Amino acid sequence: MKLVFASDIHGSARYARMLPQIDARERPERIVLLGDLLYHGPRNDLPPEYDPKEVIEVLNGMKERFLCVRGNCDAQVDQMVLDFPILSDSLLLYLSGRAAFVTHGHLYGMDNPPHLNPGDLLIHGHTHVQALTPFGRNNFYINPGSLSIPKEGNQNSYMTYEDGLFTIKDMQGGPIMEMRV
Repeated sequence: MKLVFASDIHGSARYARMLPQIDARERPERIVLLGDLLYHGPRNDLPPEYDPKEVIEVLNGMKERFLCVRGNCDAQVDQMVLDFPILSDSLLLYLSGRAAFVTHGHLYGMDNPPHLNPGDLLIHGHTHVQALTPFGRNNFYINPGSLSIPKEGNQNSYMTYEDGLFTIKDMQGGPIMEMRV
């Protein structure tokens, strides 16, 4: 199974337009969107080519490709214009025999983790900072960074998962860091 994880588009048409290219290049079964799709929020600068209406068009054009969780900048009104579900606070995936708790990161994160059993994974966006970090009882915290507004010196990024290997990649598909679980 191959998945792509992408987070924190924040209304950037430039980076939303890259999603179909990532989809074609990576050929995943699904793309998991980790929230904050249309708006930049009060703490962030405007991302490049800020145009939520164009982002809506791009995302709706790929609606069958997505699994999605709600970010802190996503609202009920966003669901009215998007043709795929975005309002779930979390989802649970099973990857390489491990449970993966997938969320945006504003409700559950490293400071307030959900209940995890030994070996479970915590995958979220929200911080805009890439991470492949062991913690707890053989757990891993995994964050693909941000498509449009990276922070702490990170570059714009997304992540793939395939056969137990998580790879955070730059927007051209080059590896930044990877970890096998």
